[in-house]
Amino acid sequence: MEVQERLQDVVSRIHAAEKAAGRPKNAVSLVAVSKTFDADAIRPVIGAGQRVFGENRVQEAQGKWPQLKSETSDLTLHLIGPLQSNKAAEAVALFDVIETVDREKIARAIAAEMKAQGRKLRLYVQVNTGLEPQKAGIAPKETVAFVTLCRQELGMEIEGLMCIPPVDENPGPHFALLAKLAGQCQLDRLSMGMSGDFETAVQFGATSVRVGSAIFGAR
Repeated sequence: MEVQERLQDVVSRIHAAEKAAGRPKNAVSLVAVSKTFDADAIRPVIGAGQRVFGENRVQEAQGKWPQLKSETSDLTLHLIGPLQSNKAAEAVALFDVIETVDREKIARAIAAEMKAQGRKLRLYVQVNTGLEPQKAGIAPKETVAFVTLCRQELGMEIEGLMCIPPVDENPGPHFALLAKLAGQCQLDRLSMGMSGDFETAVQFGATSVRVGSAIFGAR
């Protein structure tokens, strides 16, 4: 199957999941995760109509996205991997959305860079729903206070919440928890669901899903 066919298959599955969940068509946006794939592998996906992409690392994204963005003006690039504060300036310059605001230090760095560069990015707080020690993200019980700090003290507009459930657990309860926390924060955007579980995420209210291997193939 060609990459364009795989993209269409994912889009069709999202629409079917929306319908099954009683949600309107196109309620969920697709973030095509292009990490580890070079510009030549990404261009056919852009050519097939996909406009929203996700990358894990600032440095890798810098090697391909300035050129791709210059070729196609309406692309939106999400940072979906952890951000180090020493990369905040480069991240704010390149990305349109940062989904991994996960601690006060990085929130302050992003806020300072947006002000310095005159750029207004869309921002998500990453929640570590499984309390996994090796994984980034704010603890569920600290989420409301952290979102409040970002909004009130740092003047950041937080668009939504993001999570990555533990690989060996049923993702449903994690998606339900994220949706509950978003309600408590008065947020209506949920970035959750990847290649293996995006249909479940749609059922639990995801507004965007991050799909890589089901589109681009194995890494």
